[in-house]
Amino acid sequence: MPFLIFIAALFIPRGAIVFLWLFSHWFEGVFDTFLWPILGFLFAPLTLLWYTVVIRVYGGVWDTLQIVILVITALIDFSPSTRKRKKSG
Repeated sequence: MPFLIFIAALFIPRGAIVFLWLFSHWFEGVFDTFLWPILGFLFAPLTLLWYTVVIRVYGGVWDTLQIVILVITALIDFSPSTRKRKKSG
């Protein structure tokens, strides 16, 4: 089951956040306010999920691997989804 949630998070991160929020206690105690989870849901869902994984699974320890994956998720979240096409002719 966790593997399926991981795969869903890669393809539909906002859906995975809603699923985890509705059916688990995954986000309890991770954030002090509601502002960061809402902003993460709207603008950086993969980064929000990875931050929560680091807090929950790794105990909040930010080593090289965690930082590298955080940068990758932020790049995916903030990269342009469409590129300008060159006009032919």
